Amino acid sequence: MDWQHFIPQVINFAIVATLLYFFAYKRILQVLEERRQRIADGLANADKIKTELARTEASRQDVLAQANTQANKLIEEARAAAARVQEQETQKAIAAAEQIIAKAREAAAQDRERMLAELRREVGRLVVDTTTKVTGKILTADDQKRLAEETSRQLAA
Repeated sequence: MDWQHFIPQVINFAIVATLLYFFAYKRILQVLEERRQRIADGLANADKIKTELARTEASRQDVLAQANTQANKLIEEARAAAARVQEQETQKAIAAAEQIIAKAREAAAQDRERMLAELRREVGRLVVDTTTKVTGKILTADDQKRLAEETSRQLAA
């Protein structure tokens, strides 16, 4: 071994190692530490973001569930209101139809009574005319009235 060259080589190595340690290695370690810290902060932020996202998603689901519940409630209320309106309109239509039927029956009854009255008068007149022709005599106003009344009573019975 060559001690004359070995000792200066060791001294040179120690000087270069010391210089590298202070000027390069410490800075590289500092940069690596800063990078490690940024990565740790990023991971912590990612966890916070995941937590916030999960909370936001849960909140969104709650809001959607509430909106769905309210929408279903409004739909049911609308259906109930429509059913009430339909029932009211049906009742109005039934009442109107009953009113029309009652008026028609009343009108029919009035027409029937009018026609029966006309028929009685006509039958009474025909009885008087027939009696006049059959008997060959002229009936007085009292006779005509009496025959018309008797015919009306018989027709009414």
